[in-house]
Amino acid sequence: MNIQNQFENIGGRFIRPVDELKQKLSKIKAYIFDWDGVFNNGSKVGDEGSSFAEPDAMGVNMLKLDYWLRNGELPATFVVTGEENRSAQFLAKREHMNAAFYKCKFKVRALDRICIENNLKPEEIAFFFDDILDVELARTVGASFQINRKANPIFNQYLVDNKSCDYRTGSTGGNGGVREACELIVGLIGSLPNAIETRIEFTGDYTKYLNDRNLIETVCEPVE
Repeated sequence: MNIQNQFENIGGRFIRPVDELKQKLSKIKAYIFDWDGVFNNGSKVGDEGSSFAEPDAMGVNMLKLDYWLRNGELPATFVVTGEENRSAQFLAKREHMNAAFYKCKFKVRALDRICIENNLKPEEIAFFFDDILDVELARTVGASFQINRKANPIFNQYLVDNKSCDYRTGSTGGNGGVREACELIVGLIGSLPNAIETRIEFTGDYTKYLNDRNLIETVCEPVE
């Protein structure tokens, strides 16, 4: 079974033709993740913030490991969110992402900073998102992945009609959406079996990867 069929069978939708998406992904050097509705279902308890799921965290790790195995260096990774969230900062620090930018209501401002500070172009960045506040950034970057939510069919169609998304996951936020998108990316341009075997060994290349990854000190700052 080919990759397109595998992901369509779990409800994923290729808004961009697979060959075009692969071409776009071949240029990607960095990944930006929205938080609420992406790593979780968007539910919050007061100012305590929202959670994340470990399968999604493993997906991010495999995404970074595959990139490292193919390129000999790490991709830049970021969380960009509209609220200050302790869980987002915790995960970003634990996974040694480059930064967690918060209080960012207009997310293109964070993109400008990311490009300047990391010598990146927008077309070299992929974005994982879910909602209306994310659309301008999704339109601007090289590739975008919407984490599915069936409660907004008109918004979902808007993204299709306005070509503001490349792929919509079958899985929802907090229920494997990030993991699905990460596996798709690796499946299209890398080798997930190779990354899995490297991770299972936990020595050799994986130790070298961890050493490189752990050198990154995560920045947590507002971008208003």
